Amino acid sequence: QVRLVESGGGLVQAGGSLRLSCTASGSILSINFMGWYRQAPGKQRELVAGITTGGSTNYADSVRGRFGISRDNALKTVYLQMNSLKPEDTAVYYCNVYLGAWYWGQGTQVTVSS
Repeated sequence: QVRLVESGGGLVQAGGSLRLSCTASGSILSINFMGWYRQAPGKQRELVAGITTGGSTNYADSVRGRFGISRDNALKTVYLQMNSLKPEDTAVYYCNVYLGAWYWGQGTQVTVSS
C-alpha cells in the first residue's frame, strides 16, 4: 500500500510564495515520476509540473519561470516551490507519482487573494 501525504497549502496574497511537499510511504523501491496537478473549481485537473528520477522537469506554460519542482529520492519527497503567485493559481493541488501504478495524494488547497 502506497500513501502520499501533502502539506504546505494555504492562503497567500498575490505575489507571495508557498512551498508544497508530498512524501510517499509504503512498499516503495523507486519512484519513476513525481508531479503536481491542480484543479480549480469548474475546471479540469491539469499538470502543473513533473520531475523524473533523473531530474528532468516539465512545467505548464502558465507557471514556467514562477514555480520550481524538485525531489529528494532518499526521502521519497517531491516539492513545489511557488513564487509570484497569482489569483488564477488558486486551486486544489494534488501530488501524483508513478511507481508501476499511478497514485494520488488527497489534495491541498492553495488560495491566492488579490
